[in-house]
Amino acid sequence: MAGEHRPDYEALLARIRATLAPADTLEEIWIRDVVDLVWETFRLRRIKAAIMTSGTSQVLECELKVHAEPAEVEAWERSDRTDGVPEALTSRGISLDMLMGDAIWGRLDRLERIDRMLVSAEARRSAALRELDHHRSALGQRLRLSIAQAEEAEARAQTQALASMPAQASA
Repeated sequence: MAGEHRPDYEALLARIRATLAPADTLEEIWIRDVVDLVWETFRLRRIKAAIMTSGTSQVLECELKVHAEPAEVEAWERSDRTDGVPEALTSRGISLDMLMGDAIWGRLDRLERIDRMLVSAEARRSAALRELDHHRSALGQRLRLSIAQAEEAEARAQTQALASMPAQASA
């Protein structure tokens, strides 16, 4: 998506692909699905944090305009706004936690929707991983069965080879 860093996505894909070492096309598809879902959760978490940060700044600005002198508001607006809660508010018992609480409350519907989207993406990611595990488990079971069958065939061949050898006279 616009604004996202494609090299970061490609690096995540490469790391997961290297860890899982896909054995076939199905595993490649599942790995891509997993990476897309991990990336989606990263995106949703960034959006959630941005909503909370923006909301807290807006609430802080409103509170300042109500409780602070115009000169204090102007000083805060000129600052980089990362110094925490201005004295004009802390002296009135207003904390950053209170401001964040107000910001969250005012945006609760959006945050809850994002949380539902996160839960959905994480559930889909888990399902994709389960499919990959199941595929590899079934592959491992088929491989073990094939090895057992090959060992049985080899044992039969050796038994037949021994049975068809001419009996040697004892000396």
